[in-house]
Amino acid sequence: MEEKRRDRRISLTARLAIKNMSGSSAEAQSVEIDVLNVSKTGVGFICAAPLLIGEVYEADLKLWTDEVIHAFLKVVRIEQTEDERYMCGTIFIGLPEMNAKRIEIYDMLNRIDEGSQQ
Repeated sequence: MEEKRRDRRISLTARLAIKNMSGSSAEAQSVEIDVLNVSKTGVGFICAAPLLIGEVYEADLKLWTDEVIHAFLKVVRIEQTEDERYMCGTIFIGLPEMNAKRIEIYDMLNRIDEGSQQ
């Protein structure tokens, strides 16, 4: 997938449960996904379910501090992998500034830690 983000991506070993917010079904379905990276503008992940470009999904993102950020993600890119999974690029919709700052602070601490290990 071609890099298109302006903000530095942060890798996390987290999982995310998502629900399609614009679907017509009465019952929302949660799908577990593997988070590849997070920036203050969006999330990249892999999932088994074929999501739709342009659709908005509700998400609970578990951070490195065990805090959970409730967010809405709009799918902007999807690429099918060789093992029949989907690599998705999403952007945050209406992410509160406080949560964006949490991600930004983690990025800063991550850069400091990387610098001290070199």
